[in-house]
Amino acid sequence: MGRQIPVVSPAPADKPLFDAVYGPGVRDSSRLSRRAALGLTAAALPLSVAAPAAAATVVGGERLARGGVQVRGASGLPRKLDARAWLVADGDSGEVLASFNAHRRLAPASTLKMLFADTVLKKFDRTERYRVTDEDLADVPAGSSLVGIKPGITYTVEQLWQGVFLRSGNDAVHVLSHMNGGIAKTVAEMQAKAADLQALDTRVVSPDGFDHKGQLSSAYDLTLFARNGLKDADFRGYCGTRTADFPAGGKKTFQIQNTDRLLTGAWGLEVYEGLIGVKNGYTSHAGNTFTGAATRGGRTLLVTVMHPHVGGNAVYEQTAALLDWGFGRGGSAQAVGALVEPLSAGGASASPAPGTARRAAQAAAGAPGSGPGHTSSWRLLEGAAGSAALLGAGAWAVRRRLTRGRAASAQARPESGSGGRRRV
Repeated sequence: MGRQIPVVSPAPADKPLFDAVYGPGVRDSSRLSRRAALGLTAAALPLSVAAPAAAATVVGGERLARGGVQVRGASGLPRKLDARAWLVADGDSGEVLASFNAHRRLAPASTLKMLFADTVLKKFDRTERYRVTDEDLADVPAGSSLVGIKPGITYTVEQLWQGVFLRSGNDAVHVLSHMNGGIAKTVAEMQAKAADLQALDTRVVSPDGFDHKGQLSSAYDLTLFARNGLKDADFRGYCGTRTADFPAGGKKTFQIQNTDRLLTGAWGLEVYEGLIGVKNGYTSHAGNTFTGAATRGGRTLLVTVMHPHVGGNAVYEQTAALLDWGFGRGGSAQAVGALVEPLSAGGASASPAPGTARRAAQAAAGAPGSGPGHTSSWRLLEGAAGSAALLGAGAWAVRRRLTRGRAASAQARPESGSGGRRRV
C-alpha cells in the first residue's frame, strides 16, 4: 500500500493568508508553519516591497542588467528573434555568451517546474510508492495541463516525475507537493531554494507555474534552475526522456510523450542534434517559454527564450537558432556575464549595481525591455527606491509632528489652564 499523508486544513489564523494567495475554496494539505507563512507573505507582497535587495542587485554582472542585446567578440546573432527576453550560456563554465533583457521579470509558465524539481526531487526515492487521494488533486487549477493521475491508483515517485517532466502535469506536481507537506510549504521551500541559487528575479506563488498574479522569473533565473538541475542524474534523465508508460489503473498503462518539440521532433520540427532537455512551458498569460540544453563536441550550452511575440513553434525555432549560434560563431564570444554559483556551494553573494538609484529615477517613464502589461526591472528598482523614500519620509514626518506637538503643548499650557484645549 502507498504511503498516506493526512489532510489537515490550514489553521484559522493562516487561512486568510492562504486565501489571499490562492483564492477562496482552494485547500491545502497541511497547517502553515511559521516559516511557510512567512514565505507566502513575502510572495504575496509587491516585489518592490517584499524584496528590495533583489530589485537593487545585479546578479551575474552589470551588463546583464542592461536592456537590449548584450554580446561581445562575436557577430552573426540570429536575425529573427522577437522574444521579450533570451540568454545563451556555457553550461560548464557558466559564462553568459549573449543575452537580451536577461533580468526582465516575466511570467515563467511551466518552466518554473525546474525550480520545483530542484527543490523536491531528492526528497523521495524514485521507487517509493504513493496512493493518490481526492484531496491530493483538489487544488489543481482549472485549465491545467495534466498527465492523467487518478485518485485510488498507486504510483511510483519515478512515474510522478515523468508526469511532471514529460507532460508538464500540474496534477503530478500537486501530488508531489502534498507528499512534501502541502502547497504552502512547497512554495516557501521553492522561494528559499531560489534565494540560495541567487535567482533574485523569481517570485513563487504556485509550485506548478500556472498563471497566478505576481508569479515571475527571468531568462537568467530559469537558466540558473536548469544548470543546477542538470547536475543531478535523475533530473537529467527525466528531462531527456522522450516517452514512458504511465499507469491507467489495474495492469493497464498508456504512453505519454515529452512535450519538448526539439527533443521529440513533433509538430513539424526536427529533433535538435545533441539536445539533452530541459523544460518548456505555455499559458495564455505567459505565452511560450523554453529552456533548452544541448551538447556538441564536449561543450554544453544552455538557452532560455521567453515570450516570443508569435506562437506555435517560434520558441523552439528561436532556441535552436541561438544554440546554432552558440556552437558556431558564438565560440569566439567573450563573456558578458556569468551564471553565479549557489550560496550553499560557496558562491559569492551578488553586489549592488553602481548608480542603481539614479538609473531607477531615470526609468520612471519606461526603459528598454519594458512592455505593456509587464513591469521592467527598472520600474521595480524605482518602486523599491520609492518605498524606501516613502518610509523615510513617513518616519521624518512623524518625528516632526511629535516635536511640534511637544513645543505647542509647552507654549499652550500656561495660557489655557486646566480647562483649555491643547493643540497637537
